[in-house]
Amino acid sequence: MSNWDGLDEFVSVAELGQFSSAAKQLGLSSSHVSRQIARLEDRLQTRLFYRSTRKVSLTEAGRTFLQHCQRLQDAREEALQAIGDMGGEPKGLLRMTCAVAYGENFIMPLVNRFMQRYSQLQIETTLTNQTLDLLHGSYDLAIRLGRLPDSSMVATKIAPRRMYLCAAPSYLEHHGAPHSLSELPRHNCLVGSTDSWDFQQAGRELTIRVQGNWRCNSGKAVLDAALLGFGLCQLPDYYVREHLQSGALRSLLNQHQPPHTAVWALYPQQRHLSPKVRQLIEMLKEGLAERPEYQER
Repeated sequence: MSNWDGLDEFVSVAELGQFSSAAKQLGLSSSHVSRQIARLEDRLQTRLFYRSTRKVSLTEAGRTFLQHCQRLQDAREEALQAIGDMGGEPKGLLRMTCAVAYGENFIMPLVNRFMQRYSQLQIETTLTNQTLDLLHGSYDLAIRLGRLPDSSMVATKIAPRRMYLCAAPSYLEHHGAPHSLSELPRHNCLVGSTDSWDFQQAGRELTIRVQGNWRCNSGKAVLDAALLGFGLCQLPDYYVREHLQSGALRSLLNQHQPPHTAVWALYPQQRHLSPKVRQLIEMLKEGLAERPEYQER
């Protein structure tokens, strides 16, 4: 008799609360399920269930044992899937989410190239600036920007990201350039999706609340306003790179530039990734690394 005998029957009964329901789920007879549970309890020398004529409930030992058995089942299924996926081609449905502007300009062109390679793949992408719940939304993958809050999700860095404080020469000619963080309240700051701007000072991260006469939750709109000389802005490298190179914008207070943030691939906690998610993440890394924004670092 194997030490594994009765474990599947035990988990099914525990989750369904009835021997008959567990037997139906497993395709076995109720008497067989009952015998397997009884033999399991004999081997463990402990009672796992309280039994009544209508239902069963777990003992304290049963509740503890159930947690371990469920993990064993998950590990077994994961091992079988890992072997089946070796060399497997991405297929099936992959659901993902990303911020709108970054998704339109950077992620979706790479996702489209990925789909060209694999005819059996379906991809559904939600572009939104809201932070969606991956588990409740049944998403396989999210592309997130900046710093990540503590999370049970797994995060893989797929590209660097740098924030710049900058302004147009026309604004600086009229109002001067700030020489320290303490001077920011005297300047008109173009507020995007947040009025909290991140910096570093003396090796420590610092968040400063800013204000001004202009606000819009669009990075492109913030950039347009900055180019027209309306005020200071803080934007990621992929918005301002070409304008800093051309001189249309000037980078300010570089000594206080916040520590490099990143672009992240975020997915639910699991040890084994399906081929579709794993290979898409690798393609995103490779594709973003080819862009001039990331080659010049």
